[in-house]
Amino acid sequence: MARLPDDVLDACRLDPAAPFAGDPARRFGLDREQALERLARLKPWLREQQTMLWANRRDALLLVLQGPDCAGKNGVIRRVLAGLDPIALKVTGFQPPTPDEQAHGFLWRYRHALPTPGQLGVFNRSYYESLVSDRRDGLCRAEDVPLRLEQVRHFEQQLATAAIRPLKCYLQISHAEQKRRLHRRLDAPDKRWKLSPGDLLGHRSFAARQAEWAQVLIESDSHAAPWYVIPADHRWLRDLLVASLLAKAFEQLALDWPRRPAPFDHHDLDAIP
Repeated sequence: MARLPDDVLDACRLDPAAPFAGDPARRFGLDREQALERLARLKPWLREQQTMLWANRRDALLLVLQGPDCAGKNGVIRRVLAGLDPIALKVTGFQPPTPDEQAHGFLWRYRHALPTPGQLGVFNRSYYESLVSDRRDGLCRAEDVPLRLEQVRHFEQQLATAAIRPLKCYLQISHAEQKRRLHRRLDAPDKRWKLSPGDLLGHRSFAARQAEWAQVLIESDSHAAPWYVIPADHRWLRDLLVASLLAKAFEQLALDWPRRPAPFDHHDLDAIP
């Protein structure tokens, strides 16, 4: 199996003392060609595991992707999950809540997007935006955040009760790399449409926003739902790290093909003219 070893994955576990101290450009001794080759070998195994997950329909996985603008959340979905069975894959992207969504509790729309047994769910942004972006956008008060944090912790405890295993990844890029990617979007017509005034504002306040997210990650990290901080300056390493973490999550499920009897046998089939 081509996934990265545990010591590399463990190195991405959140360090509560310094969540973003790791170099977002570190390579763990790999180069681009090696990473792409390993990812190519890993993806068929992930596809088989996803099919077994669907065949058993007992557990579900939830991949949570957070990170600054241009960190590559969409890129991970395209390159890591391409080729998986769409029937058993549920990808949900979250924008600022609509007025209708605001009329419900802040977790309402996330509950409705959870994967069902047998599915691999993906949240492109997540309920953690309710602790950071909602306050910044004036959708909640600063004094509301501690209660929301408690509700998020309870929500993740409920995931375990529902046999949904979260895999929380924060894609960490440097300020310089974000600027480089924003320049590339400005120069590319097929990327420029993604830009918004908020992208420039976010880049200007990069350090302050990172500090906000660091505190949220510290306060929401747990043994049952840990955070992984993924160095994402190199797309090829980012993708392999997330794929390897997903592979490890599948390993922990210890999946096998269902052993229930077939609904008919060869005799029944051959009895049909």
